[in-house]
Amino acid sequence: MISIKNVRKTFGKLTVLDGIDLTLTAGRSYALVGPNGSGKTTLIKSILGMVLPSAGDIYFDGTSIARHWQYREKIGYMPQIGRYPENMTIGQIVDMMKNIRTGAHTPDEELIEKFKLAGMYSKRMHTLSGGTRQKVSAALAFLFRPPVLILDEPTAGLDPVSVEVLKEKILAEKENGKLVIVTSHILSDLDELTTDLVYLFEGRIHFNDTIAALKADTQEPRLGRAVATMIRQKQLQEPVQH
Repeated sequence: MISIKNVRKTFGKLTVLDGIDLTLTAGRSYALVGPNGSGKTTLIKSILGMVLPSAGDIYFDGTSIARHWQYREKIGYMPQIGRYPENMTIGQIVDMMKNIRTGAHTPDEELIEKFKLAGMYSKRMHTLSGGTRQKVSAALAFLFRPPVLILDEPTAGLDPVSVEVLKEKILAEKENGKLVIVTSHILSDLDELTTDLVYLFEGRIHFNDTIAALKADTQEPRLGRAVATMIRQKQLQEPVQH
């Protein structure tokens, strides 16, 4: 569904993405993992068309996204920090999005219901806690039933009950055949939510396979330990390779 071909991105002398080749397939869920500064955010923004690659190309359903924008309607994006017009209410934000997406399917308001957001529709965005903003971002990401979901630190700031509600929704959408991409520093969440892992380091992909394969290779039962073991193994191999 999404093909990334030899994508590079530089900001001045800094190379942020260095020859990324990646295919993301419908019906699978991908954990996008890496230390701060590894290029995760730049890669996501490149897929969304918010950052233009310095070289290479990105294809959505076989068509290059360069100079096209319609594909974005097929992506539900939940940013790590949702930024909204501060004086608007929750209800106004939801209505505005529905008015913009007039040709969309019947809205999926399951998260609005389960997060009890309708009862807070009159609250202005600047009065909301970080957790409630996160709920608004989650509800908007799923609202128009997009075939692709990109979720950046989706459970950050949520209370335990809301975390479980969101996890159930993500898993249900994966089972419905959607492509799900999740970034999180909480690897236990990714262990539950994703089937595949893409590990970025210094703008390059250092691992791209199933989580089951990583656990088998490292002989670790938990994703967090498996990733840590993989990193240590690569660090030990580097002097030998040089």
